[in-house]
Amino acid sequence: MYVCTVPLNTNIKQNLMKKLLQTINNKTRNCIKPVFIILSLMLVSMMGMAQTAYITNGDDITVSVINVATNTVVGTIKVGNQPFCVSVSLDGTKVYVTNYIDSTVSVINTATNSVSATITVGAHPAGVSVSPDGNKVYVANQQDSTVSVINAATNTVISTIRVGVYPSGIAVSPDGSKLYVTNNQNSTVSVINSATNAVSATITVGKSPFGIAVSPDGSKLYVSNYHDGKLSVINTETNTVAAAITVGDVPLGVSISPDGSKVYVVNEYSGTVSVINTATNTVSDSILVGAGPIALGNFISTHKVVGIPTYSVNATSISIYPNPFTSQTTIAFSEEQKNTTIKITDLPGKEIKTINFTGRQLTIDKGAMSNGIYFVQITDEKKNVVNKRIVVQ
Repeated sequence: MYVCTVPLNTNIKQNLMKKLLQTINNKTRNCIKPVFIILSLMLVSMMGMAQTAYITNGDDITVSVINVATNTVVGTIKVGNQPFCVSVSLDGTKVYVTNYIDSTVSVINTATNSVSATITVGAHPAGVSVSPDGNKVYVANQQDSTVSVINAATNTVISTIRVGVYPSGIAVSPDGSKLYVTNNQNSTVSVINSATNAVSATITVGKSPFGIAVSPDGSKLYVSNYHDGKLSVINTETNTVAAAITVGDVPLGVSISPDGSKVYVVNEYSGTVSVINTATNTVSDSILVGAGPIALGNFISTHKVVGIPTYSVNATSISIYPNPFTSQTTIAFSEEQKNTTIKITDLPGKEIKTINFTGRQLTIDKGAMSNGIYFVQITDEKKNVVNKRIVVQ
């Protein structure tokens, strides 16, 4: 799962932050399960209309349309194979969905909740972002190491930009003049001039950059680096790293308060959200949430969280060691297991292997798995479920 960005006006953002704080006070879990179904939630607020959430369902090639005022599904839209990330135009009239396996982007007309166009882009598209004026759509293609630039009026690719290896997160500056892309495998951020569609700078950040967000005034860029547990703070005027803030273990999602005073970083393996004071570049708080939070896109909501159920299995009864690992790792259970299913998927949700297991200890070889993060879903014979994360390095 990678970061998908959506431009929101100031009033919407203020309401989003109020709800986030309310959610935190109520100790409500706000996380996204990255196994079986990839969830990307984007909110559309059209004039006088209730907000709508668009959720990608990776396993059944659909997008669920949810009225968040009533918390009900009001439509289901068939898109491409393994829909991944979502971005909504500023006026709320279009929703863009990357289809990871098909290497396409589905364009949804929000007035009719139907696909109005399907655009072929690079291989394995992940992050997507719409320019503030709605004229261009940018797509990070992981396998190609490129960014596709789409003309939103004609739904055609007008440019392909070579960036770093395995581009994942993508964000546009508030004025639309710059595009920022995290290159996961070579630990850099590409800065793209949107007027020329050319890379104007490459910034070295922490190890395995993932999530990305731009401050409301465009002066700072925040990048989560999941292999070193740090948040890089970039000065966008000089394209230099101004600070590297230690957060939790495996930081992924990043979101910023409407006034730019706080940055929220979701730490998948720590099960926490780090709150950053942007004036001092220090962690002001650490909020304990559920197990394995990811948070694709803007994870601040004005309404009750819509998503998958929380499981009550005691995750502390399972340990994985070593983790990260280079050749093999062991999953150990505190109690004897019988007919337990262990499913391993990559970040986009592609199944790597499924193992039926009986016993207390299972060794997993790296095999064909390349370096990166993988998710392990453990289902016992009573259908209790625990989600874990492993890292191959």
